[in-house]
Amino acid sequence: MQTELSRKLGVEHAVFGFTPFPAVAAAISRAGGFGVLGAVRYTAPGDLKRDLDWLDAHVGGRPYGLDVVMPAKKVEGVTEAEVEAMIPEAHRQFVRETLARYAVPELAEGEASGWRITGWMEQVARTQLDVAFDYPIRLLANALGSPPADVVARAHERDIRVAALAGSARHARKHQEAGIDIVVAQGYEAGGHTGEIATMVLTPEVVEAVDPLPVLAAGGIGSGQQVAAALALGAQGVWLGSIWLTTTEADLHAPALTRKLLAAGSGDTVRSRALTGKPARQLRTEWTDAWDDPAGPGTLPMPLQGLLVAEAVSRIQKYEVDPLLGTPVGQIVGRMNSERSVQAVLDDLTRGFERAVDRINRIAGRSGQS
Repeated sequence: MQTELSRKLGVEHAVFGFTPFPAVAAAISRAGGFGVLGAVRYTAPGDLKRDLDWLDAHVGGRPYGLDVVMPAKKVEGVTEAEVEAMIPEAHRQFVRETLARYAVPELAEGEASGWRITGWMEQVARTQLDVAFDYPIRLLANALGSPPADVVARAHERDIRVAALAGSARHARKHQEAGIDIVVAQGYEAGGHTGEIATMVLTPEVVEAVDPLPVLAAGGIGSGQQVAAALALGAQGVWLGSIWLTTTEADLHAPALTRKLLAAGSGDTVRSRALTGKPARQLRTEWTDAWDDPAGPGTLPMPLQGLLVAEAVSRIQKYEVDPLLGTPVGQIVGRMNSERSVQAVLDDLTRGFERAVDRINRIAGRSGQS
C-alpha cells in the first residue's frame, strides 16, 4: 500500500494512524504505517515531553508525527479562567442535575479532571509545539484547519510537513493557499469533529480542488478494500483514527467503554455538539441525548462546552456509568468487533487491499478481452 507520499516519508504503507495513545502511535509506525500522536489532551508540557521521549524510543527509528488543535487566527491575552467565567450558571446546573439523575459519584477531593482539554487554546497548543519541535517529528497535523502562518513557517524550517483537516473542497483550497503540504479530506462518517459531506463524495472533490497537493482520505475507512477505494479516488493515503481504539495497545482506562465499542453497530453513533461545542461524531448515549434534547439548555460554543463538561466526562469515565459512557468514534465502529493488536489491524488492511486490487485487475482484464 505505497504511494508517492508514503515513499517520500519513508513508510511501507500509506496508512496514517491518529491516536491519543503513545503505545498505539509507536506500534503503527513499527508496523509500517505512520503513527500520529494527538496532543490535545496534554495540558502540561512536561507530560507531552515524557510521552514523546517514550514514543521516540519505541518507534524503532521509523517516522512519526503530532496532531494539535489550534485556530488559524491568533487570539492574545485570553486566559482559561476568563473563558470559563463565560459559562452560564443554567448550564452548570443542567450538568449537576444530569449527573445526579444517574447517581454519578463525585471525584475524590483534590482529584483533577483527567479529561480536561485545554489544548484548543492557542497558548497551550504553542507550548506543545515548543516541546514537539525538539523531536524528529516528520508531520504536524492540525484538526482545526490551517495553523497560524508562523507555525507553518516554523515547521517548514525543520523540514516538517504540515497537514490540515478539511470537510469541503472550499476549506481544502484555503489550506492550499495557506501553504499546507497535505490535506486530510475528512468525511461525515469520521469520528470526532467532522463536516457534512461523505468520504466517497468528498475525497475526489478535494483531490481535484488542491491538485497537485497530496490528499489523505478519512472517515468510514477500516478495511483494506476501503483503502483501495480511497486510493482509486485519487488519495495518496488514508487517515485512520477510530479503528485503533479497540487495539490491545490502546488504554481507554474503562473496560466498559471497550465493551460498548465492540458491541456497537455503525448506526450507534451521533454527530453531536455535547462534547466540545462543535459537531463531533461519538457514541450515542443518554448523555448526548440529554444535550441534544430541545427541552434542555442547548450546547455552548467551543471552547465553553468542553470546559463545562470536562469534570462530568471524567466522572462518567472513572466510574464507568454505562448509560452516559461514550467516546468520539466514527461509523466504522460497526467493524470493530474484537480486540486486536495494531500489527494485526495493519496485516488485515494489507490483505484486504491486495484482495481488492486483485479483484479490480481481474475485472479490468476481462474488460480488456471483451
